[in-house]
Amino acid sequence: MQRVRPNVTTSGSAAIDEGWTMTLKLHYHPLASYCHKVLIALYENATPFEPVFIDLADPASRAAFAALWPAAKMPVLEDRARGCTVPESSVIIEYLDAFHPGPTRFVPGDAEAAWRVRLWDRFFDNLVHAPMQRIVADRLRPEADRDPFGVRQAGDELRRAYAIIEERMASRTWVAGPGFTLADCAAAPSLFFANTIVPFARSEPALTSYLGRLMARPAFARVLAEAQPFFANFPLERKPVIGSLI
Repeated sequence: MQRVRPNVTTSGSAAIDEGWTMTLKLHYHPLASYCHKVLIALYENATPFEPVFIDLADPASRAAFAALWPAAKMPVLEDRARGCTVPESSVIIEYLDAFHPGPTRFVPGDAEAAWRVRLWDRFFDNLVHAPMQRIVADRLRPEADRDPFGVRQAGDELRRAYAIIEERMASRTWVAGPGFTLADCAAAPSLFFANTIVPFARSEPALTSYLGRLMARPAFARVLAEAQPFFANFPLERKPVIGSLI
């Protein structure tokens, strides 16, 4: 019978006590925003897992990850007890909800509530996370290959998304219902990094307050604290900062 260590490890190099088998392994990088999304869900429910750090500068680490998941996109969850390899952040969180549930249910069982949660999860991934990542990716290109028009376009997309969220959050605590859900897991890293790149306007107090609540959530606060040593590697001049929102 497999025994699962009863606490969550916090470092990719953390040793597992002899005799313990960690059922879940998360392949991730501490600075990767989609990895943050899944880490929030794991920490929210104190789900035991073994973190596996992907060193993008190490060809062997990259090759091992590509062998696990040929698309080589982080994060990926391995469930050794069930023999499953699960990619894609939203799918991973729904998988955890189904097979490793905890006190927080990230997608409600009620169909009416569930589709709304999934809608806002897609909103944040497609309309906040995606343009934010395009701006970051552009900075990683050689200067001659950069796309100033595409960066401006992505910035405009973020501002349109901000306006929608500002209206949505004017009288809400969480984005898709009364409780913290998959949609808030998606919102937290996307808004944190988007605000670093295209800062919120002073005319967006509800949006700013929402990010403040997300950052105060213990699970996300832990994710940010673990990512902080890597913030210096963020490729834009303005680096992420954990602190009060103005």
